[in-house]
Amino acid sequence: MNVLSLFDGISCGRIALERAGIKVDKYYASEIDKYAIQISEKNYPDIIHLGDVNNWKNWNLPKIDLIIAGSPCQGFSRAGAGLNFEDPRSKLFFVFVEILNHYKPKYFMLENVVMKKESKDIITEYLGVEPVMINSSLLSAQNRKRLYWANFPIAQPEDKGIFIKDILEPDVEPTILHNLYGGFKETKPRVFTEKSPTIRTSAGGGHIPSAIKVGNLYERGGQNGFIYSDEGKSPSLVAGTGKTGRKTSSGNSPKIAVSKNEKWRRLTPLECERLQTLPEKYTEGVSDTQRYKGIGNGWTVDVIAHIFKQLTS
Repeated sequence: MNVLSLFDGISCGRIALERAGIKVDKYYASEIDKYAIQISEKNYPDIIHLGDVNNWKNWNLPKIDLIIAGSPCQGFSRAGAGLNFEDPRSKLFFVFVEILNHYKPKYFMLENVVMKKESKDIITEYLGVEPVMINSSLLSAQNRKRLYWANFPIAQPEDKGIFIKDILEPDVEPTILHNLYGGFKETKPRVFTEKSPTIRTSAGGGHIPSAIKVGNLYERGGQNGFIYSDEGKSPSLVAGTGKTGRKTSSGNSPKIAVSKNEKWRRLTPLECERLQTLPEKYTEGVSDTQRYKGIGNGWTVDVIAHIFKQLTS
C-alpha cells in the first residue's frame, strides 16, 4: 500500500499502520516542522519527506492507496480564537481536499478536533461522509475527543480501562509546584474518577496549569488551574503553535503533575508518550520542549490503529 500522510507530524500514522498489520510499500509525508521530521527520520529512515503541503502540485507521486491527514485545528479548537476557516492554518483543509480530488485514493481518513456544528458540516459536505467521534480515553489514560472522517466504516473501540496511575514512571523526583506556579489554594474537594478537562502543553496566556493529586481538586488562585486524581483520565495533551487569539508559547511541558509526599511534578516526556500510546522513547533525540510539542500535536496511536484495522477486517 502506498500511503500519503499530510500534516504528518511525528508520523503517528506510520506506527498505527504497523500495529494494524498493514504492509506499507511507500510512505510519503508532508511536514514542515524540522523537529517533527527529525523524530520521524530517526524511527523510520525510509519515509519519503515532501515538505510543505502547499507545494503539492510539484510532487508527481505514483498511485496512492490511502491518504491520511490531521489538518491544523487551531481555528476550530476551543483553545484557539474561534476563527474556524478564517484561520489560515484551518484553511489548509481545502488543500487536503484538492490533494484528495487529485490522487483519488481508494481510502482516506481525516482527523480533527470536536468543533462547532457549522464547521463540522462544511467538512462533511466536502468529504461526503459523516464523522465518527472517538475518545482516546477508551484506549489510553488520556481524555481526548476527536472526530474522524473516513470512506470506510469506523467502529467504537472497547474500553481498556487505562488510568493515569497506569502510565506513571516510578521514583521520579518531585518538585514543589509553589516554586513553579506561585502556589495553590484549596477549594471545595472534587474528584475526577472517569474524565478530566483539557490541558495544554503550552504555558502561555490562557493555558491552564494543572497537576494530579489523589482524591482532591485544587485551584490556583485567580487562574483556575486544577489538580486531578491519578485514579482518573489525563486531560488532553495539546501543543500550542504561536498566536491563537492570545499569545502562547509553543511546546512547553504540560502543566499536569503527579503527587509524592505532598510535592508535585510535571508529567515526563515518556509519560506523555504513554498517554498517546506511542512507543516508549519514540521522541528521544530532540529537546524536551520539542518532544512535548510533537507528542501533543500527534495522534493517539492505538485509536488510529483501531481505525485502520477496519481496512483488514
